[in-house]
This record gives sequence, C-alpha cells and structure tokens, in this order.
Amino acid sequence: MDTDWNAEVVDQLESHWRHQLRPRLDGLTDHEYFWQPVPGCRTISRRAESSAPVSFGAGEFTMDYGQPRPNPEPVTTIAWRLGHLIAGFAESNASHFGGPPADVSTFTYAGTAKEALEQLDREHGTYVQGVRSLGTTGLIRPQGSKSPPEFADAPMAKLFLYINVEVIHPVCAVARVVQRPVRPCLVRVRRLRWRYRHWGARARLQARCSARGGPRRARRGAG
Repeated sequence: MDTDWNAEVVDQLESHWRHQLRPRLDGLTDHEYFWQPVPGCRTISRRAESSAPVSFGAGEFTMDYGQPRPNPEPVTTIAWRLGHLIAGFAESNASHFGGPPADVSTFTYAGTAKEALEQLDREHGTYVQGVRSLGTTGLIRPQGSKSPPEFADAPMAKLFLYINVEVIHPVCAVARVVQRPVRPCLVRVRRLRWRYRHWGARARLQARCSARGGPRRARRGAG
C-alpha cells in the first residue's frame, strides 16, 4: 500500500491542533490572554508601554523581544506565545503559499483574545491548505532561495516538519495552562510549579495567586 506522505506531514500537526490546542482556546478571555503567572513576563503590550529591551510590531500593540536572549529566558504569556505562533504561520504563508508579506518586526499583533484567535485560525488554515496543495511531489523538491535560508537545499518536507515541531511546543504549553472552567488566578499552583521552579519564581507565583484571592488549597500547594 502506498503511503500518502503529504497527509502524514499534515496529520502530525493537525492531530495536536484538534485535540490539544484549539478546543482549549475556545472562550479565551482577555484576562487569560494577558495573564502573567509571575512578574516580568514577555507579553504583548500597548505601544510604548513595554518594559522589554526591544518591541516589535506595526500596530497599536507590540511584542516583547530581547537580543541576545537572557539566561534564563523570561516566562511568556499566552498572548506572547500566540503572537509568536501567528506571526510564524504568517511568515511561512508569505514565503511559500502566496500570502501577504509578513515579518515578526512589522506584524500587527492582536490586542484582544478574540482578535488573536481570528488571526490564528486564518493563518493556520492558510498554512495547512498550502501544505496539502503541494502533494507528495512538492514535499520532495528543495526549498530554494525562499526564507528561511538555512533550508535552501533541504526538501520542503524538512521545513514543514520543523515548523510542526515549533508549533506543537507552544501549543502544548498553552494547553497545559488553559484548563476549563478554571480562572487563570485559580489554576492549581502545582500544575505550574514545575515550569517555573528553575526560574526561582515559586514565591512570586504564590504571592500572585494569594493577592488575587486564590483558594487555600492553591496557596498551600505553593509552599
């Protein structure tokens, strides 16, 4: 039996998309979108209000950046992770599938959860449709001079498998945090504690939840 390799590449992403990410984001609120589990998170901010060393974006809202990357890297909000994901899809769509020009430095980032989900659905749909349109033959041909240059001599399949992994990582991180029907400030600290332990943020996370009226059980879990 012949294997449809194009379908396999698409399904690698879509299985996570349908079961891990997208259902969890239904009903995402602006509070959840911007929620900072610890102070100093990288996030999406109104223009001129960011405290990050560098801010990218063409619209009213900008995305935090910093070069060189600090060690350890700051925690990121759902807004930042979705912005990173959306802009990445848009760049790929522009380079390979005839989408409008897009770059992380000039992208128009969403200032609300609703707008971000609309952008996400649009760019994801264009990307998946574009990959499917290539068929198996299109996955074998070299990328050529298009962006990103490090994949110039590699088959298109290698680029798309790389993109899939880059999508799945933030997808799973967001899905772990967004647990319905719990409000962000009431997310059990023990679910997040392992993520932030190596940033030394346990005490700050406890104080954050306590200040917002978190349940006693969550406050005990942070201690």
